[in-house]
Amino acid sequence: MLTAPLATVAVGAGFWAQTLLKPGGTPADRDVLEALIAQPSRTTATSRAGAFNITSPAASAAAAGLPPILPSPAPATGTKPSGTQAVGSEAKAAEMVGRLRSARIAKGSRSLQVPQGGPELALEIRVALLKLSARPRLSAEGPWQIRDRAGHLLAQGGGGDTPDLEGLMASNAELWMRSTADGALQADGRAYGGLLRVLRAADGFQVINHLSLESYIGSVVGGEMPSSWNMEALKAQAVAARSYAMAHMARPADQQWHLGDTTRWQNYEGLSSVSGRTREATTSTAGVILSYQGGIVESLYAATQQIVDEAHGQLGASMSQTGAQELAQKGLRFNEILGRYYQGASLARLQAGAG
Repeated sequence: MLTAPLATVAVGAGFWAQTLLKPGGTPADRDVLEALIAQPSRTTATSRAGAFNITSPAASAAAAGLPPILPSPAPATGTKPSGTQAVGSEAKAAEMVGRLRSARIAKGSRSLQVPQGGPELALEIRVALLKLSARPRLSAEGPWQIRDRAGHLLAQGGGGDTPDLEGLMASNAELWMRSTADGALQADGRAYGGLLRVLRAADGFQVINHLSLESYIGSVVGGEMPSSWNMEALKAQAVAARSYAMAHMARPADQQWHLGDTTRWQNYEGLSSVSGRTREATTSTAGVILSYQGGIVESLYAATQQIVDEAHGQLGASMSQTGAQELAQKGLRFNEILGRYYQGASLARLQAGAG
């Protein structure tokens, strides 16, 4: 979003809430999402992008006694925003396979407490590779296999070999491509980790990248900020990106994928934007997200404060990326930076297990 035009930086301004469909998801993926949200009840809201459907946090969470998924909290006004109450009993929360451990802010403080570590929660995210051509060229750095949904081997090859997608998709609804040597997969020359799933689309094929949430965040940090920036700014970006991603994992943009790879969501460049510094920013904040009254904050951010004010001014709290860098250069840590931009929120850590 650093160089994107204004029209493309209003991330999260409009999307469609869907019930969860998790082809190929891991048990941990299913468990945590089913624990964190209920099946959505629909309401209609209006944004600058027009009318769109969203879940009603209070209604959907109340149905199962679970915390809501929330947009960025508006600046405190002395009154509690409608529909943001944490609901459900402590007994219900203790039964959750995936849960949030929140560290609340001290009143009047802008420094968010960092929650203690715990068992890491492995989650899979599904990213639609919308930057690709309608009929992308798939390959890999090393040996690869393509299987159908049932796991039957359909094709295999070596590094640089290209599968016949047209022929394979003629008799299959979807394909799964993976590297058999832990090498990178390639789509139109772009390198990706994880798995690639290919579906039919109106004008060709839709490719979806299945990968771990933390691997995705490591790429987004480098795609959204120069990796040479101050480490505390990169950490703040990692937390904001993870929180935003989790909101879309719970409220997918499409039945087949959680969010796209463009600045309409978050800029995802695959492995090309991953570096040692983006990995450090990601691993040092692993599992940490922004929370508000027990819910997940859909944390908005943009390149500059001017864009934040113009694009997100009516949507609640939002972070200026260049502002985060300036604060980091003045010596503020990532939790202090986040506290400046998401006032009223707290930090929470995703983790497995309850109790």
